[in-house]
Amino acid sequence: MPNRKLHNKSDNDLLKLYNRNNDPEIIGVLFKRYTGFVFAISIKYLKNEDAAKDAVMGIFEELFEKLLKHEISNFKSWLHTLTRNYCLLKLRAQQYSESKTRVFGAEQKDFMEDDGFLYQDKDWLESKLQLMEKCIPKLKNEQKQCITLFYIEKKSYVEITEITGYNLKKVKSYIQNGKRNLKIMMENYNE
Repeated sequence: MPNRKLHNKSDNDLLKLYNRNNDPEIIGVLFKRYTGFVFAISIKYLKNEDAAKDAVMGIFEELFEKLLKHEISNFKSWLHTLTRNYCLLKLRAQQYSESKTRVFGAEQKDFMEDDGFLYQDKDWLESKLQLMEKCIPKLKNEQKQCITLFYIEKKSYVEITEITGYNLKKVKSYIQNGKRNLKIMMENYNE
């Protein structure tokens, strides 16, 4: 079915077609139609442009499965709820992570002040960074590229997809697998 015909269809017609054909092009039409809407909701909750862009990509990635599982009568309203819940989960995860970091940071600070570990800690960190620099080139090319862009150049998932041409799912996979492989290499590294 040509793309022009899809663009002229209502949301409900697109959902029915997707449930029948499982055609990813339909998700593309919905993405173009509702990107601004999802971004506006995401920025409202996340208050960060890069995080909101990543949320937009994550939400539309979820549509491939969710549209097949749910019977939806009002797509825009359903999408609003999905976006809100997605953002709230991200915020909760971020708050949990930040609280753990604060607790660990306070414990680490007390530990370092009590025994003078501060200077040793800088040396330890520097040695780990040097080791990481030696191990990153040994990763598979895709993992090396995504790890470097994400952790060293501080690029968002969306920016990495634009730079590399990989889809969002592949970028997340390359980062996750690259991180795991890097950790294993660093643990087993022998000069």
